[in-house]
Amino acid sequence: MQRRSFGPLETHVPVVGLGTWHMESDDREAAIRAIRRAIERGMTHLDTAELYGQGAVEELVGEAIAGYRADVFLASKVRPEQATFAGTLLACEKSLRRLRTDRLDLYLLHWRGTQPLEETFRAFETLERDGKIRAWGVSNFDVADLEQAIAITGPDKIACNQVLYNLQERDAEHVLQTFCERNGIAFVAYSPLGAGHFPRPGSWRSDVLTTIARARGVTARAVALAFLARRPSAFVIPKTSHAEHVDELEKAGNLVLAPNEIETIGAAFPLDPPKSRLPYG
Repeated sequence: MQRRSFGPLETHVPVVGLGTWHMESDDREAAIRAIRRAIERGMTHLDTAELYGQGAVEELVGEAIAGYRADVFLASKVRPEQATFAGTLLACEKSLRRLRTDRLDLYLLHWRGTQPLEETFRAFETLERDGKIRAWGVSNFDVADLEQAIAITGPDKIACNQVLYNLQERDAEHVLQTFCERNGIAFVAYSPLGAGHFPRPGSWRSDVLTTIARARGVTARAVALAFLARRPSAFVIPKTSHAEHVDELEKAGNLVLAPNEIETIGAAFPLDPPKSRLPYG
């Protein structure tokens, strides 16, 4: 599995990780097997949030990583309505208990809310100083949000921005992804396979991906992930609760597409005009 520098961190993180959004609705034992299989295959960036299943997914992840914690780059998120200074500290403590760990590798503000960013970031810095988190970042921030955040924190503080990004939703490529790169912020794609809206087999867009996939000995999903992770700042966190699907996703971590393949995929899934607001999955 290819690993890359993650924003300003010295830690190198696998290009392909594992998301857990909506995992509370899946078979619990199957989901745990999938998480453990992902860790064993090098997909050690595990992303969750207190919001997912109102804490149920954090509890599931905590069970799954028992005995694997030292191998995992573990990320969770605080809900924006909780993200006062005191609220963030308390939310982190609750997440740590549910995850059965004494630290998070990454803690994110889930999206921009109404609480002052200064208070949230002060809490993040307190948690980092106390050893409860190793790094912190944001999710669903657009360029204006990031500009304000950097003005508050200074450079090289925000580890990542996690955003909706997939073949059907490439809006971040217009400005946001470049802005993250220029400011040393890792760009993390959630729902990179479209959250149930991946091209239907037999459709012409599916055929484009499948043709490349057959030539490379991988699946169409692996090709899609490799396309989304083609830039050096990019990471993807697809979600699966099936251990048998983990291997096909993991192959994207070492797949480097040729320029002509990138051009072909880009033509099949063209950029729409820039949106006025950042899309949120």
